[in-house]
Amino acid sequence: MNLIQEINNINDKFATQGSKLKIEKRGEKLNIRGSLPSKKNEYDFTVQRISLGLKADFNGLEEAKKKLQLISLQLELNQFNWVNWVKIPEKKEIKDEFKLLIKLEEFEKFFFRENKNEYLTSTRKTTWKSSYRPYLKRMISIHSEANNKDLDNIFIATLKTYKEGSRSRKQCATSLNVLAKFLEHKLPEDWKLMAKGYGLNKASFRDLPTDEVIEELWDKIPNKSWQYVFGLMATYGLRNHEVFFCDLSSLSNYGDKIIRVLPTTKTGEHQVWPFHPKWINKFELCKLGKDPGLLPSINKDLKITTLQNIGKKVTDQFKRYSLNIKPYDLRHAWAVRTIFYDLPDTVAARMMGHSVSLHTQTYHHWITKRDQQQAVNNALSKYKNPNFKSL
Repeated sequence: MNLIQEINNINDKFATQGSKLKIEKRGEKLNIRGSLPSKKNEYDFTVQRISLGLKADFNGLEEAKKKLQLISLQLELNQFNWVNWVKIPEKKEIKDEFKLLIKLEEFEKFFFRENKNEYLTSTRKTTWKSSYRPYLKRMISIHSEANNKDLDNIFIATLKTYKEGSRSRKQCATSLNVLAKFLEHKLPEDWKLMAKGYGLNKASFRDLPTDEVIEELWDKIPNKSWQYVFGLMATYGLRNHEVFFCDLSSLSNYGDKIIRVLPTTKTGEHQVWPFHPKWINKFELCKLGKDPGLLPSINKDLKITTLQNIGKKVTDQFKRYSLNIKPYDLRHAWAVRTIFYDLPDTVAARMMGHSVSLHTQTYHHWITKRDQQQAVNNALSKYKNPNFKSL
């Protein structure tokens, strides 16, 4: 096989993967040519050329292929910078940068390799975009600027860019922990301690809407279809997108009012009970048991859209109607409500489609209050017992 034919084979392979770049032979040198960000405006893409300084032979072609992989990954992660390519970096620098980026590329392929189901693949795309890519981008940026390329330092430095006590810090820790396992890299012993941070902050304790406010906000929504969305989220603690992926047949007059969240959602199939049950009538949810088409008509084809995009439509409607709460506030309020119904945490967590540990971390404030109140009630009941003997 001659060199030109091999170049064409490599370019064809990258083209099938969606790459807009290709290797080209100019004289006795190899370059990369294709759609790249303008040197003046990173958002303006034009056809440009990167000179690699590689000899046009099979050894040079092998190196050019690695450079093409590296540039493609940098573009995908929004990490491409002309500073790194106008002047060829030192060989060691290329090696360090290349090694991490290639490992991350392998990790991404591994992440999507586990499931072939089209719905699960769509869900994974959403998860990758929201729960992995932002933290990996941050990690790459820190790695490129760090003098010490030790992985422990890079992991810790990335984590510490997020505020203690924040959800972002916890999510970053979770994502990097998965990456570390893939890389077979042992994280520091105090990683879990450094990662703490998921949960509602003190301000959120006060900001969750009361039951009275929730009923007032429902009345405020002028569109009946979106009233149903609001009512379902408030009564069943659903995530934004889950509203559109539920079996609502049990809401009919003779149904048990236990809805089933379908397996196409973020955390798979689970059943949910209403809290408060009275809200089924208040929010007229029984009508959905007969006709789920009363919900807003939106595109739910996960071959075309994503769960994240569907959820965003709900957020946009909350803003449109000036409800002054976030959709997730209804979910959090539902969780707190179940605590004071004395619903076991394990059961509530299962209904919400997340782990018990996450549930107790997130709602620790109210769970602690409930348990303390129960202890106080027990103590007072003993004190009122006529057989109680004081010290």
